Amino acid sequence: MTWYGCTRALVVPLARVLYRVRVTGLEHVPQTGVYILAPSHRSGIDPAFASFATPRRIRFMAKREIFTTRLGRSAFTALGAIEVDRGATDRGALRASKAALDAGEPLGIFPEGTRRDDPEVEDLFDGCSYLALKLGVAIVPVGIGGSDAIMTEGRRLPRFPRIAVVIGTPIEPPASSGVTTRSEIAGLTTILRARLQECFDEASRRSRGLGTGSPGAGSDATPARGAPTIGSGVATERREDG
Repeated sequence: MTWYGCTRALVVPLARVLYRVRVTGLEHVPQTGVYILAPSHRSGIDPAFASFATPRRIRFMAKREIFTTRLGRSAFTALGAIEVDRGATDRGALRASKAALDAGEPLGIFPEGTRRDDPEVEDLFDGCSYLALKLGVAIVPVGIGGSDAIMTEGRRLPRFPRIAVVIGTPIEPPASSGVTTRSEIAGLTTILRARLQECFDEASRRSRGLGTGSPGAGSDATPARGAPTIGSGVATERREDG
């Protein structure tokens, strides 16, 4: 078993007990092939909750800062994390993302780019959309509700709120002519923002025990232009239309 598999085998049962994690929409996650998992982001441990979506290794994009120590670099590299400089051109991250998808592994990108502390999903970076269009892979939106309450400002010890994970139907990118334009990227990002907001709203309701059904999901289940620029942990390439 890989280091990722061993870690997940420990983390998922523990999180299920501590946070009473409930997952909706597992049927929307492709069992084979590649896709981009795009979760909401309100806590530093959201990757653990996102991993409930599939037992397959998810190659998450991770900020460069967590790789600065020897322990951090060793641990996150072993987990398959892809190091990215969020504030600069990072062609290496783009190549690594493509390589992960080419190798048949799902890619995880937080399209909000960093942790947010409000209920609105907005100002998404366009890394998800760029890669989806460029490589012709679907985006699977994932709302994670309740994780914002784990470590609120001023607390030294974490809370253990109920966590709800709502997985929406995959967003299939339109067929591309081979040249990815700004308008195509912006259009797909707009769709992603709306779908991710729906999933996040439903997950937030469910985490408070108020859920009544998720967008495009089934019953509850526990988990069986020029140079690229950096957005949500992945390089994006901007080109003029036409």
